[in-house]
Amino acid sequence: MISRRQFNQGLVALAFAGLSRQLMAMPGSQTSKALADGLGYGKLISDPNGILDLPAGFSYKVISSLGDMMSDGLTVPDRADGMGCLPLDEERVALIRNHELSPLKSPKSKSDTPRLVNTALSYDLDANDFPLPGGTSNIIYNLKTQQVEKEFMSLIGTIRNCSGGITPWNTWLTCEESVMKASDQIGKDHGYVFEIPANATQLVDAKPIKAMGRFNHEAACVDPRTNIVYLTEDRHDSLFYRFIPDNKQDIHAGGRLQAMALATQSQFDTRNWERLEMHLNQDYAVRWIDIDNVESPEDDLRVQGFEKGAALFARGEGIYWDNDQMYFCCTNGGQTKLGQVMRYKPSTKEGSEVEVSEPGILSLFVESPNKATFNYGDNICVAPNNHLIVCEDQYSDTVNNHLKGITPNGEIYDFAKVRWQTEPAGGCFSPDGKTFFVNLYSPTATLAITGPWESFKQA
Repeated sequence: MISRRQFNQGLVALAFAGLSRQLMAMPGSQTSKALADGLGYGKLISDPNGILDLPAGFSYKVISSLGDMMSDGLTVPDRADGMGCLPLDEERVALIRNHELSPLKSPKSKSDTPRLVNTALSYDLDANDFPLPGGTSNIIYNLKTQQVEKEFMSLIGTIRNCSGGITPWNTWLTCEESVMKASDQIGKDHGYVFEIPANATQLVDAKPIKAMGRFNHEAACVDPRTNIVYLTEDRHDSLFYRFIPDNKQDIHAGGRLQAMALATQSQFDTRNWERLEMHLNQDYAVRWIDIDNVESPEDDLRVQGFEKGAALFARGEGIYWDNDQMYFCCTNGGQTKLGQVMRYKPSTKEGSEVEVSEPGILSLFVESPNKATFNYGDNICVAPNNHLIVCEDQYSDTVNNHLKGITPNGEIYDFAKVRWQTEPAGGCFSPDGKTFFVNLYSPTATLAITGPWESFKQA
């Protein structure tokens, strides 16, 4: 991500009503038509608390906020970003929540940190031997009682934990969106993926999975059939990666990092910025290119991959697995530079020597025609009805961020509107599909949303 707005609850949201009607009338857009026809759960109702507008029948509960005292004696950190919901038993889930904090954003007063934290478990320390402020916090939430049972830091000492992804073995992969190097201010290089188990009860030992590459990581997802990990990169000239583990049962035991290329064209540009290269809903067979020197001291993996023929993407961000395929956002892709959603269906022979005979297929699922339809999609998840729920993250002085729903046909609708001047992030559903959790980035607030999910209205 490029920059962050200072939170200012006093700012007034942009008045989009008249503009929206004008933009929805534009021809040639399925998504514009879907918005105009009232697809979705109904009109958004203004929230009297000024936090989140939702359709009638839906409600939210704030279950965690910036500065709340946690079970470990620490307070809830700011900048809550990506998040995963993982089952613990029939009633309880673990929400593992990223905090996108950098050393320069750390509090001036840190006297309690060494006393309350085992610094030996921290990945990195600053020049004063304080843990770096990035990491993850866990919320143990009881779905039946709708209460938080425990809350604690589970990873510390990292930088800008942006997004990540859940795994089939019930862990959360948390990704550093930073390539800061060891200096007189910090002790180690950064830009790695770390793993947090759902059953953690306190800080875990921070161990980077270096074979997954050192780059500006954003998010990850895992194909449960192969345990191949797919990784996005938040750069304007980013690549799309996969990590093939040497041991399917242990992703820490090494593996191969590769970048996606089209089977028939080298250096394909999916961004559609200069000219239309990638067409909506057209299938593109892919191949995969080996990446060398994955710890990349010069932060040049994307340069190396592109020189070998890899495809370019516009700021790869959230990614999520759905049945036999995955979806990922490209935040400023498209002719309007307002966002794309890609879909990748892996080969049935994915990662094997014979996958070339039946290659995986990449397609452009959504490309935004205007701001009212879709404006800078970031984190993404798949709802129980197979709709995508996408968190908008706009970059303007005043933002008008929504949670957008996308049907399997690519039609877009508004599910919620954030009233604070911040972004929604980390959207994820409980295993039973009845509760949707989402973060408000800053000041941190984690919400649990419930309602009549079965009441979706077709256009």
